[in-house]
Amino acid sequence: MNWAESISITTALLILFLVILPITIAIYLYFYDKSQKQHAILRNFPILGRMRYVMEKTGPELRQYLFDDDNDGEPFNREEYLHMVMPGKYLNSVIGFGSKRDFEESGYYIRNAMFTKQNEEMRVDNSNLIDTMRYVVDEDNLFSRKEHREDIPTLPWLLPEEDAIVIGPNCEHPFHVRSMLGQSAMSYGALGENAITALSKGIGMAQGAWMNTGEGGLSQHHLAGGADIIAQIGSGLFGFRTEDGEFSFERVREKADIPQVKAFEIKLAQGAKMRGGHVEGAKVTEEIAAIRNVVPFVSINSPNRFHQFDDYPTLFEFIDQIRQHSGKPVGIKVVLGGKQDAEELASFMHETGMGPDFISLDGGEGGSGATYQDLADSVGLPLRSAIILLDDALRKFEVRDRVKIIASGKITTPDRAAIVLAMGADLVQVARGFMISVGCIMAHRCHTNDCPAGVATTDKKLQQGLVVEEKKYRVTNYILTMREGLFRVAAAAGLDSPTKLERHHIVYKDERGRVFPVE
Repeated sequence: MNWAESISITTALLILFLVILPITIAIYLYFYDKSQKQHAILRNFPILGRMRYVMEKTGPELRQYLFDDDNDGEPFNREEYLHMVMPGKYLNSVIGFGSKRDFEESGYYIRNAMFTKQNEEMRVDNSNLIDTMRYVVDEDNLFSRKEHREDIPTLPWLLPEEDAIVIGPNCEHPFHVRSMLGQSAMSYGALGENAITALSKGIGMAQGAWMNTGEGGLSQHHLAGGADIIAQIGSGLFGFRTEDGEFSFERVREKADIPQVKAFEIKLAQGAKMRGGHVEGAKVTEEIAAIRNVVPFVSINSPNRFHQFDDYPTLFEFIDQIRQHSGKPVGIKVVLGGKQDAEELASFMHETGMGPDFISLDGGEGGSGATYQDLADSVGLPLRSAIILLDDALRKFEVRDRVKIIASGKITTPDRAAIVLAMGADLVQVARGFMISVGCIMAHRCHTNDCPAGVATTDKKLQQGLVVEEKKYRVTNYILTMREGLFRVAAAAGLDSPTKLERHHIVYKDERGRVFPVE
């Protein structure tokens, strides 16, 4: 074959693939769409209809990366997303030029002191450095970016032992907490083993923090990093049930004998869903089914509430039984619907002398791997409204000293955490901030088992993208920068510890510029 024949064949192939084949496919699709009966748009406008569906399918990604402003987008905009990614990857939260916050909008602000605290005046334990790793950018051009990872010893920013938050001081085994930030409930099953393992190891390296198992039960992956554990008990009783589906106090004792398990939490409600949890069958691997004592690869729907109790007397009796069998603190996870709910709970605690050792208060803005739009959007109060109601009710009925409040619901930065602490929380916990630390890109595919980042999936192939030995450092770094930021904000408010934040340290500014105290 000579040169001319070779060119001729190449040209013919190009015409075939670039002209004839596309035209053939277009003609086929045209007549196929004209004859189908399911989609009216495709039937009436075959070519334009196809273009419409392509744009509709890629619209979320196009908006997220090309068209949305830095402060647009929910549940987290690009600016908020970066405030979770950058500290985890680079161990740095410094910005340049100024804030992108819209100061004309209404919102909460932290009162700065005329005379702030010096670093050496802070009540903090930085005696034992934590060995972690961070990325350093070497070159950042339009078409290339080079960076390397380096070891770095970092301050832990822990509360001193004498300032530790003590949960269940009258229990046989109280829980002493020296990190004001922990990981909110995320189940193994909702998240894959690589994500859970990376979280466990990262939280363990950060020291003092805790991770909540979620309602899916305690797994070896939760224990892998040595992190303190709050073992959650959901209405499905996963990890705490017999083969017949009945609650087992023997399982409670088994978990309590594990030194890492510091407390138990009874999940009554979650911010994004006032109902039992849901896990698609594709996520329920044989290992997860064994942990939960359910059938593999069958979708799981927990009951809307526990069968073991249906009012405060029976709930408090259930709490007491778990506490007696475990010797460890027992809390409840709730979402408030109004002032009456908070006062009924506090009143019964006052009357009986019984009740939980801690209350995990989730706001309606909280997240979930799978829920319904109507529940997520409109059921349950947002955290900043609920926290004040709960704190006020507990103080009104003089039981505040008996119970600690752990708050959650879009608390992703130190200033947000400081505001919630000032409103009445003792501790804060985060879920989606940790997910983003281990690689979540907010693809909104949590409920499908198709998470492209390998986080909210049990698919082995997709999980390969999540490298535990790399992501665990990002978890550690996120915790450290959050804790450092809390002390930084406290110092700016004239306080030597974030444990001393109170309501008079924050104000609310409305859209007209008027400033109100938070009461």
